[in-house]
Amino acid sequence: MARKRITPGKIRLTEVAKLAGVSPITASRFFRNPEALSVGKRARVESAAKELGYVPNLAARALASQRTEVIGVLIPSLTNNVFADVLRGIYDALDGSRYSIQLANTRYSILQEERLLRLFLAQKPAGLIVTGINQTADSRVIMESVDCPIVQIMEIGPAPVDMMIGFSHFDAGRAAIAHLLDQGYRRIGFLGARMDPRVQRRLEGYRSAMTEAGLFDERLIVTTAVPTSMTLGGTLFADLLAKAPDIEAVFCVNDDLALGALFECKRRHMVVPDQMAIVGFNDLEFMASSVPTLTSVRTNRYEMGRNAAMMVLETLAGRRPAEPVVDLGFSVMERQSSTRRV
Repeated sequence: MARKRITPGKIRLTEVAKLAGVSPITASRFFRNPEALSVGKRARVESAAKELGYVPNLAARALASQRTEVIGVLIPSLTNNVFADVLRGIYDALDGSRYSIQLANTRYSILQEERLLRLFLAQKPAGLIVTGINQTADSRVIMESVDCPIVQIMEIGPAPVDMMIGFSHFDAGRAAIAHLLDQGYRRIGFLGARMDPRVQRRLEGYRSAMTEAGLFDERLIVTTAVPTSMTLGGTLFADLLAKAPDIEAVFCVNDDLALGALFECKRRHMVVPDQMAIVGFNDLEFMASSVPTLTSVRTNRYEMGRNAAMMVLETLAGRRPAEPVVDLGFSVMERQSSTRRV
């Protein structure tokens, strides 16, 4: 005879403990700190909870502890491969801990980010991982008032709310141009899309390096607020060629634009790198497998997510990291698309 289905929320913790063959205190410990139990007890309590349909009352627990066991993660996109790598690092770090993740998509809007931060504030998160350092003044006040560890990710700056992990987009932009200059290119264009604050800092790095070399020309810059895509990369590159047909190289603020520029070169029968050098940003997997292979600035996205989550966990465990600001740096991965042939 099938077990009678019981409405979730009606099951008491004592019933879970009885079915699992453990004490109520042990069952309670499983939902607060599962790693404190042996593997066998953990499996029995988890199985009993699933069989009975037991759901712990997080709201009641939050009232008692002044904190839920949820870590809020705010990112600007759920489809961008860059943030997929960051999220993979976060999930891997939290796997096996008692904390769960609540994702929020800001859609690159600082106002949407502010609304979501207010929502998280009401939910009393155990920790927050927030993308970027360009919050509104009200968002900053909200973050400073939350009684939990906070890590800002994807870049570094002079005034962290709490902790920060990332790299300098300005320096990365300069490094990309330094590589092209070292290869002998002088007429170097810039392609940018969406133009969020991190992209703008890459543009400033480009502008700084070109100005320092005495080569800056505003006509070599083509940007748009439109979301990025490979198709857009081809369109922007065509616009750049129309403005400056004598360009020798192009720095693209992400790999989608770089691949689109490569496709446009192929459509025009332009040989890369003999007639046009291309450098991208982020170093997604396809950059090393394209033909020719594409140079890109590698960012440590998985490590950024994993280390950010570990910083939250360590702080919650009372072991606050000695260095609250961590610069993971970047690497220019030199490949065929920008290397002069001998």
